[in-house]
Amino acid sequence: MSEVIATYKIKGKTGTFEKKAEGIALGLTVGSWTDLPILEQEQLQKYKGRVVSISESEDGATGLVKIGYPGHNYSNDLPAVLTTVFGKLSLDGEVKLVDLEFSADLKKNYPGPRFGIDGIRELTGIKERPLLMSIFKGVIGRDFTFLENQLKAQAMGGVDVVKDDEILFDNPLTPFIERIRTGKRVLQEVYEETGKRTLYAVNLSGRTSELKEKAKRARELGADALLFNVFSYGLDVLQELREDPGISLPIMAHPAFAGAVAASPSFGVGYSLWVGKFLRMTGADFSLFPSPYGSVALNKDQVLSVSEELNKEDAFFKKVLPVPSAGIHPALVPLLVKDFGFDCVINAGGGIHGHPDGAIGGGKAFLQAIDAILEGVNLREAAETQSELRKALSLWGEEVKV
Repeated sequence: MSEVIATYKIKGKTGTFEKKAEGIALGLTVGSWTDLPILEQEQLQKYKGRVVSISESEDGATGLVKIGYPGHNYSNDLPAVLTTVFGKLSLDGEVKLVDLEFSADLKKNYPGPRFGIDGIRELTGIKERPLLMSIFKGVIGRDFTFLENQLKAQAMGGVDVVKDDEILFDNPLTPFIERIRTGKRVLQEVYEETGKRTLYAVNLSGRTSELKEKAKRARELGADALLFNVFSYGLDVLQELREDPGISLPIMAHPAFAGAVAASPSFGVGYSLWVGKFLRMTGADFSLFPSPYGSVALNKDQVLSVSEELNKEDAFFKKVLPVPSAGIHPALVPLLVKDFGFDCVINAGGGIHGHPDGAIGGGKAFLQAIDAILEGVNLREAAETQSELRKALSLWGEEVKV
């Protein structure tokens, strides 16, 4: 049966959830039911939502309600699906959309990541450790000399990927096209000097109607990857970028604006669905989200549920690299590896640039911490012979206990 099953968390009282569930199932599909003549009921039966299951919390204050929506009620695109399962319902009291389950016939029409974890590992040449990523910082209002120096320092520190800040848009001082050209030149120079290949993700921005052509131009110029503020533009835009064969670049999905939809415990959409399942379905290769212990920390269960959605086995979609972010420094590396495994990206801004030896030292300190974990050595012991790591631990604190 072609169907999407939505799971809602609903506020209420014991004994009220069955009526609420039936009201949702009808209200978002055929409308009224019991007042319809029998003939019309028979004609509309295949369009009617169905209550799949209802469960209550121990105190009866909340319920988890599952409702199935027939696939022929909507076109198979996320805007239509979301409007059907949560459009007007999102305005009706304390209701949170926790999950969506798509039947196989619907699911197969979503592209999933073009590269996924394995493809990104091929591009970077990093096969058996977490990837290290750093972020341009403080570049708004700065010229290309500043940007070049910062990019070179990050690459010389050994990071695997450098990304634009999500608030660095197309601008007269560092325009999109020139950032790509400059990045390509600088990173080639570093590669020739060190043998280390660093990738650069440029922020794709502008009017929605221009994005595909800008992305194609980026590919023509040799861009490595695209950073994309998906929740400001929309999931369907991400899917359009992923599906266009003229683009074919890794896409890094930034969570800016995601909290406006997902942060409330009682309203909106669950994080695991919003920055996990949906991003995987529509084609992100990287998904950034706040870590559970950084400067913008989310609940740990929420964060781990996002990572699980990105990496669970799925016959239709490749796995996505989870990128726990915000406030990451070298002492957190053991905790990141424990919680997210080796198939993740360790992403740092201040943790790279704020090192006493600058971004070069910051990158080296992170790599030294990663190597220590791979070798089963605690960070304090490793720091005895690694000056960059020792300085980082002195600045940001000792190894966080796992």
